[in-house]
Amino acid sequence: MNTQDAKRVLETALICASQPLTLRELRSLFADELGADTVRSLLDELSRDWEGKGVELVALASGWRFQSRPELREYLDRLHPEKPPRYSRAVLETLAIIAYRQPVTRGDIEDIRGVVVASQIVKQLEDRGWIEAIGHRETPGRPALYATTKSFLDDLGLASLEQLPALDIGGEAPPAFEALQGQLLDNSEDAELPAEASAETLAETPAEIPAEPPAEEIVPSLSLFGDDGTPALPNPDPTDPPPQPQPESA
Repeated sequence: MNTQDAKRVLETALICASQPLTLRELRSLFADELGADTVRSLLDELSRDWEGKGVELVALASGWRFQSRPELREYLDRLHPEKPPRYSRAVLETLAIIAYRQPVTRGDIEDIRGVVVASQIVKQLEDRGWIEAIGHRETPGRPALYATTKSFLDDLGLASLEQLPALDIGGEAPPAFEALQGQLLDNSEDAELPAEASAETLAETPAEIPAEPPAEEIVPSLSLFGDDGTPALPNPDPTDPPPQPQPESA
């Protein structure tokens, strides 16, 4: 098979796929007769072939896919004028902390935000497929350690966590939760809620209670966002034990 035919096969498979295809899946199109480097080179060529068009070939965390270019989405939205609900600040702050500080426990999130994290918030993010428990911290109670998923990166249109919006502390960059809000709404083509969650539930800020006793006695806690709205994440504690993998279920 010559190069042009191989690119046609890859192009057809990617256009017809309902989800990103991994390099292994793409190699299976050729019965593994083409090596990974060769397939990757063909994908790069294919990506260049589509430059200047309304659709682009991108590499995401879970594989390769064709998607519309960001500058054309305002036109495509006219086909589906109903906008997905905007996520509450509480939900996005929690997601931002997990994204930038992972792996973290629920207690870590509460220490940063200064309020108790409602179980509903964590469940909503898990149901959406954006976070998952990857282990437990070896401390009393063995709290779950949360991290983001490949689906989270796919919905942001990213290949890795290194491509997340930069936290320009002290600069004029938007707060982390606003950056995530914008990218999730701009990049996710299926940002509707899970069937078990209603739009009203997710769009509204869940009731939260202070993590400390009475307000007059509260010592100002470390916040994810400073007074000027810029992110202010503390450095992770180097003494924190590494996450412990969970045993696989039968």
